[in-house]
Amino acid sequence: MNAQLNRKKGTSAWKKIKQQKWLFLMILPGFLCTLLISYGPMFGMYMAFINYSPGGGSFFYQFFHSPFIGFTWFEYFFNSGDFYPIMRNTLAQSLLSLLIGFPAPIILALALNEVRQGLFKRVAQTVSYLPHFVSWVIAANIIITMLSSQGPLNQLLMALHFIDKPILFFQNGHMFWWIIGFSNTWKDMGFNAIIYLAAITSINSELYEAARVDGANRWKQMLNVTLPALVPTITILLILSLGNILNAGFDQQYLLQNTTILQYSDVIDTYTYRYGLQNGMLSYGAAVGLFKSAVAFVLVVSVNAWSRRVNQQSLY
Repeated sequence: MNAQLNRKKGTSAWKKIKQQKWLFLMILPGFLCTLLISYGPMFGMYMAFINYSPGGGSFFYQFFHSPFIGFTWFEYFFNSGDFYPIMRNTLAQSLLSLLIGFPAPIILALALNEVRQGLFKRVAQTVSYLPHFVSWVIAANIIITMLSSQGPLNQLLMALHFIDKPILFFQNGHMFWWIIGFSNTWKDMGFNAIIYLAAITSINSELYEAARVDGANRWKQMLNVTLPALVPTITILLILSLGNILNAGFDQQYLLQNTTILQYSDVIDTYTYRYGLQNGMLSYGAAVGLFKSAVAFVLVVSVNAWSRRVNQQSLY
């Protein structure tokens, strides 16, 4: 009986593939690109378990003939004095970016949705999107200029008599965490709001009409209609954000840090770059990067399972 059911299912699946062969053919290029670009390079994870040292010979020969050392590089990272400060900085910067940056695009999308003046709304959207398309090289220079000892922010605070002397933002390690959090929010807030604005446009207009009939003003409509309708989108994006909690970034830290605050600015990505590429410890850098990816995978699966159990919203 089970064999017959399996044959029927197989026949049905093959029949559907034949019926939709042109659709599958359209998917094929994207599937192949994903396979080659995203999954093909994953054999390089093996580097984390060997003592690879580049030389003048063939890469693949040296790669697969390097001595296998197992989890030695992982033990070296966990037992080194760098593990605690690197994890502290990464988590602090990521959590601050999440705490400040996650609700910001939701608030911006809700605010833009309530704007009725078309020209102002378009200008506000354009201005909020622009920072996302500015490279971190330019953005970092803007931030450094704004926060310098003679920069506009210090000048404003002194003019308002909030401070007596300039604040040295880039010589205080704890301030660097907040600088990264607000910088990430400023740069990506407008672009991330697009997702929520798109979700708002899909809300049934009859819900708003029913709310108005019940006497709800625009504020109550936003709280009782718009915001609840955004919960599935918010949940999915929160799961993805928590999965990237160890991905504090690289460009902004590398461009804004200096030797004075390195013990507070150094995160996993900059640490991997310094040891893996600059110091030539490729296997060690691969091990640290693999550790970060493994933690991210566990977090995504865990948060997804929790979300599915609590509010029936999940990625899969």
